[in-house]
Amino acid sequence: MRVLYSLAIVLALMLLAYTGVEVLPGGRTLFGVVLPWLAFVTFLFFFVAKIVDWAKSPVPFRIPTTCGQENSLPWIKQNKLDCPSTTAGVWGRMFLEIFLFRSLFRNTRAEIHEGPKLVYGSSKYLWLFGLMFHYSFLVIVLRHMRLFTNPVPFFVHALEFGDGFLQVGAPPIYITDLVFLGAVTFLFLRRVVLPAIRYISLPADYFPLFLIFGIGLTGVAMRYFFRVDVISIKTLTHGLVTFQFSAPLESISSLFFVHLFLVTTLMAYFPFSKLMHLGGVFLSPTRNMANNSRMVRHINPWNDPSIKPHSYAAYEDDFREFMVEAGLPVEKELEPKADENAPAASE
Repeated sequence: MRVLYSLAIVLALMLLAYTGVEVLPGGRTLFGVVLPWLAFVTFLFFFVAKIVDWAKSPVPFRIPTTCGQENSLPWIKQNKLDCPSTTAGVWGRMFLEIFLFRSLFRNTRAEIHEGPKLVYGSSKYLWLFGLMFHYSFLVIVLRHMRLFTNPVPFFVHALEFGDGFLQVGAPPIYITDLVFLGAVTFLFLRRVVLPAIRYISLPADYFPLFLIFGIGLTGVAMRYFFRVDVISIKTLTHGLVTFQFSAPLESISSLFFVHLFLVTTLMAYFPFSKLMHLGGVFLSPTRNMANNSRMVRHINPWNDPSIKPHSYAAYEDDFREFMVEAGLPVEKELEPKADENAPAASE
């Protein structure tokens, strides 16, 4: 039901856009100019507002996720990426996380087999398809810059050449189009097929997948199967950037407006969804902090000035006798008690 509910919403959005441009007077202006601009402003405002709110949230404690040996004795090798203690180590860890999804690469799956036995196995396929999805999405977005710029930047031409170098068909098939649809399909099937993932999946997990798949499918349909007026589309998209709305909207296919409305919906939905991990990954305190708690003393700025710190030495002084009785190690030995039967020392 959660899958069908999300799919029904996306299909309803597509039907709404198609009906709006075909039936409503001024529908092409609404779906081609007004709604895209409102969605862009919504995306920009709430994206920045959420990032600023996260950045202002105090993080008084060092809470980095550690997966390796910390900085310790000189003869013990430190894992400088999984347990960084310097700023350079944090930058290296963040670079690998953002551009190569290192934590996802290290991910393993655990299954209970007969016995019972807990068996660990590799889960590299999720890392691979996640990498394929994000990078193909990035290339497709950059390729679309040719519709918003004049002249087109040189790197966009380079991306188009590299993406379609196989020259299959006319127009050439872009590799990222196939990779993108394949990766989205895999991510969806993973949530449906695996019982554990299906159990924790919500409509908020399925809806973006269907929405992104709809964007990709309508884009592929316009490029390879249905003819659209590319010149009029570029006039419209370039006008959205330059505020010159002079495109002949009537000559543009309704399929384009369906595609554009799905993109519009994704932009407006983005700041309120789990897709905000795009910005949140930079502000995650479990990733962007050095694990140097044993080298630097971190004081909670929220502490009341009237509350005096209680060091471990003072703690041990208070409870040393009880710690010794319990067999716990102490840094300072318990002082011997005076013998009450011993004669008092003479003056």
